[in-house]
Amino acid sequence: MSGFFDIPSDLQHSWWGLIGLHLREALLPVLAGLLLALPLGQLCVRLRWLYAPVLWVTTVLYAIPSLAFFVVLIDYTGQTELTVMIPLTVYSLVVLVPAIVDAVRSVPQETLAAATAMGFGPVRRYLQVQLPIAVPAIIAGLRVATVSSISLVSVGTLIGNQGALGNLLHDATIYNRPELAWNAVITMAVLAMLADAALVLVRVLLTPWMPSGGSGGAGSGRRTTPKTAGARPPVPVAEPALKDAAR
Repeated sequence: MSGFFDIPSDLQHSWWGLIGLHLREALLPVLAGLLLALPLGQLCVRLRWLYAPVLWVTTVLYAIPSLAFFVVLIDYTGQTELTVMIPLTVYSLVVLVPAIVDAVRSVPQETLAAATAMGFGPVRRYLQVQLPIAVPAIIAGLRVATVSSISLVSVGTLIGNQGALGNLLHDATIYNRPELAWNAVITMAVLAMLADAALVLVRVLLTPWMPSGGSGGAGSGRRTTPKTAGARPPVPVAEPALKDAAR
């Protein structure tokens, strides 16, 4: 167990340093992908004919092996983190664009009509009404993209020790130290689970009007009352978001 955290000097990082490098190389591409996918998704919502070709292009790019991407980019960006992060950004689009498009399209038309009647322009309506309501679906896409990115960073070891924790897999073979491979696999799995849990927490914080879980039974903390003729119908999920946006 003493050699589990004994990182070879050729990696030029401690174990914590490799974790920080891995998170940077994994999360920055997802953030960049989100910033690209938000306007692109809205454009696909407004111009429905554009969605099919955009989805086709992102799917074709996702099908390109990462090694082939590296070969194309390495002449321009060299053996750097950027060479790893550009393909990861492109790969995230195949998850994030459909998630955003489907989420925004699912916003009820009555909600959009109400926002328009309250004086919301297209941009304000998108930012303050459509996106908040679409948050759960967008977060779901981010969870998939983030976990995938954390896994794929390790491929960067093929271009000169740019794979962060994945470099441990390479050194495990060179130095005949299987504990390094176990270190890489376990650490990446833990990072993926922690990142996924953090995104779930973000979803809960951004959508306080949504139920946090449970089916309404005794353990859920919610009272159940019998239906009566004069009972008020449940408030739609869209209503709190619209009220918050109007403040």
